[in-house]
Amino acid sequence: MKNNKILLLAVIATIISAWFYFDLSHFLTLEYAKREQLALQHHITENPVIAYVSFFSLYILVTALSIPGASILTLLGAALFGFWTSLIIVSFASTIGATLAFLSSRFILRDWVQSKFGHRLATLNKGIEKEGAFYLLSLRLIPVFPFFLINLLMGLTSIKTRTFFWVSQLGMLAGTAVYINAGTQLGKIDSLSGIISAPVLTSLFLLGLFPLIVKWVMKTMKNKKRYQQWQQPTHFDQNLVVIGAGAGGLVSAYIAAAVKAEVTLIERHKMGGDCLNTGCVPSKALIRAAHTAADINHAARLGIDAQINSIDFSKVMARIQHVIQKIEPHDSIERYSKLGVNCITGDAKILSPWEVEVNGSRITTRNIVIATGARPLVPAIAGLDDVDYLTSDTIWQLKALPKRLLILGGGPIGCELAQSFCRLGAAVTMVEMAPQLLIREDTDAAMLIEQSLTHDGVTLLLQHKAIRFESTIDVHGQRTQSAVLEHNNQLITVEFDAVMLALGRVANVQGFGLEQLGITTTERGTVAVNQYLQTQYPNIYAVGDVAGPYQLTHVAAHQAWYAAVNSLFGALKKFKVDYSVIPAVTYTAPELARVGINEKEAQAQGIDYEVTRYGLDDLDRAIADGYDEGFIKVLTPKGSDKILGVTIVGHHGGDLLAEFTLAMRHNLGLNKILGTIHPYPTMSEGAKYTAGVWKQAHAPQKLLAWVKKYHHWMRN
Repeated sequence: MKNNKILLLAVIATIISAWFYFDLSHFLTLEYAKREQLALQHHITENPVIAYVSFFSLYILVTALSIPGASILTLLGAALFGFWTSLIIVSFASTIGATLAFLSSRFILRDWVQSKFGHRLATLNKGIEKEGAFYLLSLRLIPVFPFFLINLLMGLTSIKTRTFFWVSQLGMLAGTAVYINAGTQLGKIDSLSGIISAPVLTSLFLLGLFPLIVKWVMKTMKNKKRYQQWQQPTHFDQNLVVIGAGAGGLVSAYIAAAVKAEVTLIERHKMGGDCLNTGCVPSKALIRAAHTAADINHAARLGIDAQINSIDFSKVMARIQHVIQKIEPHDSIERYSKLGVNCITGDAKILSPWEVEVNGSRITTRNIVIATGARPLVPAIAGLDDVDYLTSDTIWQLKALPKRLLILGGGPIGCELAQSFCRLGAAVTMVEMAPQLLIREDTDAAMLIEQSLTHDGVTLLLQHKAIRFESTIDVHGQRTQSAVLEHNNQLITVEFDAVMLALGRVANVQGFGLEQLGITTTERGTVAVNQYLQTQYPNIYAVGDVAGPYQLTHVAAHQAWYAAVNSLFGALKKFKVDYSVIPAVTYTAPELARVGINEKEAQAQGIDYEVTRYGLDDLDRAIADGYDEGFIKVLTPKGSDKILGVTIVGHHGGDLLAEFTLAMRHNLGLNKILGTIHPYPTMSEGAKYTAGVWKQAHAPQKLLAWVKKYHHWMRN
C-alpha cells in the first residue's frame, strides 16, 4: 500500500513538473484562447467526436491535477461548443476531475492525517459525517475558496465518495453556467475578473445560502412534526424548569436566576443530590478519618511514638453527617430562594414539552433541563436479596464497622471505600472481574494503587466473578453470609458481615415522564443528547449523570452552563459542549489523577506520542513529607511540548493536576510550565521538574556542541 502511494505521488508530481517545465500552461491563457478560437472551431467541424473527447479528457486532467486553467477551459468550451453542449461537457468533466483529485488526496494523505491529528479532527469528522453534504454544497455554491483546495481537503475527511460526486455536480453547476454564459462572448472578455461582477457574486452568495435555508426549513418541519401532538401554551409561567437539584440542576438554576430568568427547581429528595448527601462529601470525610488513622499507624517512621487505642466508628460516621450539615447551606432551598430560584420539593412529571406537574400543580415553561442523576447499579445475582448488601447510597447508614467487608467492583468508588474501611479496622476483600483495578487507567498507574491497597491490608481478588450469595443460620442461631466466586473455572467462597456493591451507576430516566414523550436513550441507558445537550425536543435538555458521558460532579456543573445558556439564549446563539479537557481524580492514597488521554487511549486512537515521566521520589517536599511514592507522566506529540494528557499518582495528585489542566485548557506547553517560578519546597514543583525532564530529552545537541566549542574558544 505504501509503495502504491509513493508511485501515485511520483506520477502526479512528474506530470505536474512536465506541465510547468514545458510551459504548457501558456495554452490555458485568455489570450491564447481568444487567438486560437477560430482555428479550433474549424478543427471541431472537421473532427467533432475527437474534439469532444479530447476537450473532455483535458478538462478532467487539469482538474484532477489541480493545475490552473480550468476557468479558461470553461470559457473556451463555451465559445467552441455553445452554451448547452459545453455546460454538459464541463459540468461532468469538472466533477469527475474533482472526484479524482479528492480520491488521490484520500489515498495518499488521509490515513497519515487522521493518524496524526485524528483526535483533533474527531469533531470535524462527526460533523462531516452528519452534515457533510450541506457543508460541501455551501462551499461549491459560494466561489470564495478555490475549488481545487476544496477537493483536496474534503479528501482528508470521512465524506463518502458518492456524496462528494453528486453534491459537487449540483453545487458547481451555477458557477459553471455563469462562466459558460460569459464564454459564449469570448471575444469581448478582457479579463477573468470581468466575468464575476457584483450582481453575479451576490446571486452566487444567495445561492450559497440556499442549502442553509433548506436545512433550516427541514429542521423547522421536523420540529413541527415532532411537536404536532402537543398543544403549545400561549403563555409560559417560567423560562426554565430544572428537574433535580444535584450539581447539574443547581448550576443550571443558578445561571438562569443570575441572568434574571424565571426558573423553578424541583427536587424530590434532598438538595445537593448524591454529591452532597451520599457521594463526594461523605466519602472525602471518611477518607480524611482513614488517612489520619494511617498517619498515626505510620508515625514511628517520623520518630513519633503513637498508637491507636480504639476507633469509635459511630463518631466517625457522626462527623461525616456533621460535615454534610455544614456544607448543606451552600445547596439549600434558603440560599437558592434568595438567589431568585423558585424551589419546590416534590415529584416532577413532564406532561408535555412545555408542561411539568409537581404536587398537583402544572407549570408551563419555555425550556426544561433534566438533571435527575443516577443510582448505584444493583445486578441480578442469585441470592443477593438474602444478604445485607450496601451501595454507595446506603453505606452511610452504618452505625458499626463491619468486621468483614466484601466490596464488588474495582472502580474509583470501590477503591476509595475499600482502602478507607480497611484503614479504620475492617477486614476488606475486594472483588474485580478485570485483570486490574481502575481498568480505564494505565497499568503502571493502577499497579501503584493495587500495591497501596494491598499494603494497607486489602485482599484483592482480581479476575474473580460473583456467581451467587448465600445466607445460612446454624443451630445456635448464628447467621453466616457468603459469596461464591468464580476464578479460572474454580469456585471459592468468601464469608462477610456486609457486602457493598460498587459496580457503576445507572441513569435515572424513568418515572417522570420521559417515556410518555418518547425521549430516546443511549445504549448506556442515558438520555440521548446532541452537542448542545438537547434531546430530540430542542427545548428539553439533559445534564449530569443522566446524560453522561462522564459521571463526574464537575462535568455536570460544566454541562449545566451550556444547557442553561443554550436554553435561554439559543435563539440568538448556541454553544457546543466542550469535553476536550476533563480532569478526574480517584481519592485513594496515593491519589490517581488524570486529564486528557492516557497511553491506553493514545494507542487505541493510533496517536504517535512520547512519554515524559518524573518520579516523585526525587521531589524534595515529597521526601520531606514522607509521601514520595508515585510519578507524574505527561504525553506529548513527537517533538512537541503540547500536552495531550497527564496521569499523576501521588500525594495530593488531584491538586497537582490543576496546573496541567489549566495549561491544556489554554494551549500552554511544557516550556511555559518550565519557565514559571514555583515556590520551594512544594509539591507543585513536580510539574516544573516534569517539564524539565522533557526539555532535557529535547535539548538541541547540535547547538550545544557549537556552544561547547564557543566556551573552549573563550578559554583559549
